[in-house]
Amino acid sequence: MGMGYDDRDGTIWIDGRLVPWRDANVHILTHAMHYASSVFEGERAYGGRIFESRAHSERLHNSARLIDFEIPWTVDQIEAAKAEVMAANGLSDAYVRAVAWRGAGPDMGVASARNPVRLAVAAWEWGAYYGDARTRGARLDISKWRRPSPETAPSQAKAAGLYMICTMSKHTAEAKGCADALMFDYRGYVAEATGANIFFVKDGAVHTPTPDCFLDGITRQTVIGLLGERQIRVHERHIDPSELEGFEQCWLTGTAAEVTPVGQIDGYSFEVGALARGIAEAYDAKVRA
Repeated sequence: MGMGYDDRDGTIWIDGRLVPWRDANVHILTHAMHYASSVFEGERAYGGRIFESRAHSERLHNSARLIDFEIPWTVDQIEAAKAEVMAANGLSDAYVRAVAWRGAGPDMGVASARNPVRLAVAAWEWGAYYGDARTRGARLDISKWRRPSPETAPSQAKAAGLYMICTMSKHTAEAKGCADALMFDYRGYVAEATGANIFFVKDGAVHTPTPDCFLDGITRQTVIGLLGERQIRVHERHIDPSELEGFEQCWLTGTAAEVTPVGQIDGYSFEVGALARGIAEAYDAKVRA
């Protein structure tokens, strides 16, 4: 078993200062622990540069507003904090996690307007999210849980509470020997994996679900741009599960996942083909440019 994330050397930035990793704690009555009043970002640094760093910091602010709080640090201050953490820990290629939450304060019910908003940034070395799936293709289960309607949850926020069903879905998938799970949306259309967007290939064109009830990922947007540069047509649309049988290739995108080909979803198989490999290589080149 690997070292626990609470028991490591290094430093973490919390509320404006660096603290020893093992001392980066919060009170047990922190509001976010009880009511999920928390938003976060996952980012990767390549060669000392965080890819699309500012876009992530801006999205963190937007996510906070969507769940009804303001982060008391500016985007520039968050950018400086990330640079400080990378330098303090001597990291060049790393995963960076910024998280903002409602802390412990005078409110300990559902309402928490009087509680302070806190911010932390941590970074660590992290390899491929799906192991060797980059070459053989990840295997996915199909989750029984669905992404909620935007009328029931702030679907464009990268908020902790929205990941509860993702955690349950991934645990079930791993118990079946799969790397992840495909989730449908509240209408029954194909949506995304538990922490990554999804793309399909058929007859040379690319198809990807419309992100109208789940996060429009920064990596997703980057990959759509790369496909456009190569004159490859991208159809953003609602995808019915019955179409899975007809797709030839498939891949996942996300900061952690990067671009990972998919070899199987439940009983449907996909080729780890030239387009999936080529986009993965193009993405690797872009983030390291």
